[in-house]
This record gives sequence, C-alpha cells and structure tokens, in this order.
Amino acid sequence: MTIAHNIETIRRDLPASVKLMAVTKQVSVAQMREAYAVGIRDFGESKIQEAQAKQQELADLPDICWHLIGHLQGNKVRKAVQIFEWIHSVDSLKLVQQIDRVATELATSPNICLQVKILPDPDKYGWTIPELLADLPQISDCEHLKIRGLMAIPPLGLTLAQTQQFFEQTRDLSHQIAQQPGSNLQMSELSMGMSGDYLPAISAGATIIRLGSILFGDRLKP
Repeated sequence: MTIAHNIETIRRDLPASVKLMAVTKQVSVAQMREAYAVGIRDFGESKIQEAQAKQQELADLPDICWHLIGHLQGNKVRKAVQIFEWIHSVDSLKLVQQIDRVATELATSPNICLQVKILPDPDKYGWTIPELLADLPQISDCEHLKIRGLMAIPPLGLTLAQTQQFFEQTRDLSHQIAQQPGSNLQMSELSMGMSGDYLPAISAGATIIRLGSILFGDRLKP
C-alpha cells in the first residue's frame, strides 16, 4: 500500500474535529513529501537535530506545521521554541517556566500541550494528576505560552477497555482543569492516540492523533 492510500483510508473515518499529525521520526524527506502531496501539513518529530535537517530540505513547503512530540531537555529549549510551532511533550513545571522565559525573550508564543501520566508508568515522562492540579496556578502565570491542552500516552500492556478508560480519564482531566476557578487555560486540545490505539482515543475525544507506522510502515534505520 502507498503512503497516500494509507492516509486516505484513515481520513475516510476521521471526524472533522480530529487533526491527523504524521509522526516522521526516521522517515525520509521523500516519504514526507508524499504525505504532503495528499494534504498532510502537520508533522511530528522527536529529535531537534533531525527536525532541523528536514526543515532545511523542506524549506520550499512553507505551510508545514512542525510539532515536537519527544522529550525536551532543558538545554534544548531555545532551539525548540525557535523551530517548532507546537511542543506536545511539556512534562514539568520547571520546563513550562523555562519555555515561557525563552518565549518572552524571542517574542513568540508557542502552542503547548501538558504531558500527563494518568496511570503510573516508569517509562513515561509527565505530571501525575495531583502534581498537575497543584501546579496549575503557576502554569497559568506563564503569559507567553498558549497552553492548548493535554498530551497522554498509555502504558504498554493495557487491554482495549483499559486503553479506552485511560483516554476518557485524560479527557475528564482536561475538562476539570478548564473549569478550575480563575483558570485561563484553553484546554481545547487532546493530543492522544497513536497507530495502535487512535480509534479508542478518537472515541474518547482526541483532537490530535499522532500516527507514524500505520502511514509509513517500518521506520528507516537512523
């Protein structure tokens, strides 16, 4: 199957409210151009260096929206703010505040998703629910960020029912945050759902799904 066929097959059943992001870690520029040719404009990268190289090669396509979906280290915040419109993997108050300081210096306002761990998972970054609720007042003070919503990745090994519940809990947390007294956070986006679980994510209210292997097949070796 071609990349175009894979994209059109998935799009056929996507609600209009759901944005399809193509996850392009270790995907070639030629494959990205194939996705672009059938209308994909949102591309998600995990590594800043890889994203920079691709942005240079795709500079003739200025309407691409670049998303950072990998873990962001503090020493790479400035570059991330410079080259990404969206940062989905913001996983701590310290990181939020650092991004805000850099955004202030650069006179920009990146779109931010707060990464949350709905269930305990030693393999994932992010706030626990109590931690995030406790940090909300200080997050709200970050004036140069557009806090758009939550990002969540379920632990490995969940059943379909458990995965569905995980996504529903993420949605409910987003609603809870938006209704906090004095909250100025938009919380309009739910970045959740990947190649193996995007359907239950959509059912639970995902607005951005992050698809890689189901579009491009196995990744190239780095």
